[in-house]
Amino acid sequence: MNTMFAWGIGGTELILILVVVLVLFGAKKIPELAKGLGTGIKEFKKATREVTDEIQNASDDKAQPQNKSVTTSTPSQPAQTVSQSSNPPKA
Repeated sequence: MNTMFAWGIGGTELILILVVVLVLFGAKKIPELAKGLGTGIKEFKKATREVTDEIQNASDDKAQPQNKSVTTSTPSQPAQTVSQSSNPPKA
């Protein structure tokens, strides 16, 4: 069975489909349908982006404790304070 037959829509078929849609829905409803379709696609993309961001954040949160344990295992030097005064101490 040839699968290209289903996707091989030519110019004549496309015009026929558009005429049928115009007759069924009317000229006033087509812009509303297109606007609704655009809004739906926009919401779908937003939801997809949010899910991928949550997955990325979850994988980053799992990776951070491993990195913290590596950095905290190295000994840290205590802070040294240096006194700066115009009168040096006498010995």
